[in-house]
Amino acid sequence: MFDTLSDRLAATFKNLRGKGRLSEADIDATAREIRIALLEADVALPVVRAFIKQVKERATGTEVSKALNPAQQVIKIVNEELVGILGGETRRLRFAKNPPTVVMLAGLQGAGKTTLAGKLGRWLREQGHTPLLVACDLQRPNAVNQLSVVAERAGVAVFAPEPGNGVGDPVKVAQDSVVFARDKQHDVVIVDTAGRLGIDEELMRQAADIRDAVRPDEILFVVDAMIGQDAVTTAEAFRDGVGFDGVVLSKLDGDARGGAALSIAQVTGRQIMFASNGEKLEDFDAFHPDRMASRILGMGDVLSLIEQAERTFSQQEAEKLASKLAKGPKEFTLDDFLSQMEQVRKMGSISKLLGMMPGMGQMRDQINNLDEREVDRTAAIIKSMTPAERSDPKIINGSRRARIAKGSGVDVSAVKGLVERFFEARKMMSRMAQGGGVPGMPGIPGMGGPGGGKRKGGKQQKKAKGRRRSGNPMKRQAEEQGGGRGGQDGGAFGIPGAGQDPGDFELPKEFRDILPPK
Repeated sequence: MFDTLSDRLAATFKNLRGKGRLSEADIDATAREIRIALLEADVALPVVRAFIKQVKERATGTEVSKALNPAQQVIKIVNEELVGILGGETRRLRFAKNPPTVVMLAGLQGAGKTTLAGKLGRWLREQGHTPLLVACDLQRPNAVNQLSVVAERAGVAVFAPEPGNGVGDPVKVAQDSVVFARDKQHDVVIVDTAGRLGIDEELMRQAADIRDAVRPDEILFVVDAMIGQDAVTTAEAFRDGVGFDGVVLSKLDGDARGGAALSIAQVTGRQIMFASNGEKLEDFDAFHPDRMASRILGMGDVLSLIEQAERTFSQQEAEKLASKLAKGPKEFTLDDFLSQMEQVRKMGSISKLLGMMPGMGQMRDQINNLDEREVDRTAAIIKSMTPAERSDPKIINGSRRARIAKGSGVDVSAVKGLVERFFEARKMMSRMAQGGGVPGMPGIPGMGGPGGGKRKGGKQQKKAKGRRRSGNPMKRQAEEQGGGRGGQDGGAFGIPGAGQDPGDFELPKEFRDILPPK
């Protein structure tokens, strides 16, 4: 959603890099480009004006003029101001002292309230709660049945005593649900209310009646992030007519410009609490303003990536894999490779995972064109192998490759390529697990690894070449007198060679090969 805004801001900051000092003209030009980028992203005009004013005031102050790197300081200011307009700190869900906690969802029809009720229920269940979904949308055709299906997929209970389709009293259903939840020991009640195609008195009155009947602990306004400035207008109307405590952004994975997300918290004074960024029930999480600002500026979202990995990966499996790699590369088999690949797939879309990594904004086109089915093809190839072939891929000859290719529906070259990549990956993972460093990089003397050089008695076996004369007249005179810091046998702090002229050092062969000749 924020791709266009991210690209414009990245181009703006690129012009600042390399400047040791920023003039007033540089700051004005940067502020103008940021203003255009925000307006193109459909951010509300009052929000843009306040944002630019704050950035310019801070950029022309002492925190930039006295900074060692003014360009990075400006980026830091923009990041902090983005966090501010997105709501500041992360807003957590408030739970009632005496359960059940009642959460009421409100919003226009088509905003995704019913699906979001299932996502929120699943998210709460994973947090250790026992939520109950309540079908109070009795107007929209088949809304009750949809909520029942979503609740079943989310693994949570549903309260739907009325058939809906215009039949039933939503206020009575909401009241009865609280009693039912208390009897069945559900600690959270999520009330899915009816929406309309537009703001009208009937919608406001019904929402207000349900609010007065159940006195919810949290009223969440669900807004479609793709409708632009209308989202802000609708949010203001709901705030004044019914009132709400927090905002939930749905369809954040769409191709809209994202102005609603950057405007709604600042205009309404209510923070964004949750965000839905996909069609699956697991595509839902708490909204973190600092992480979203980091994504907009192209700095990734490493914390969310780590949290997602912690929820998916088993600590026991990770320790088992580490011990295997430490024993030797042959211990790591294609079964282990398949297990790791399936766990990564459980984290979600590969494209989304790559998008959370810093610096991946420059590869956005490649990431968007990534074929997610390639993981399934790789899994099919491995599953078409016998246990012996997975344990020792070296036995896979031509006839075996043909059989595996036929069984997995791929070309023989795909099987061959997978086995070759597996051997390379296994070799690199084993080297890193054993502390050998990154392949291809010269080692540090005495620290092991390639190029490290063997030592005997604390000295390198390779003897130093004949004494050279320093180009520094004072050091050359000290060398001729047979002592001082310029001596060959002892340097500053007792380190051999320390204090010599830099031009006298003999570089390792790995560096001499890649450096241009003198």
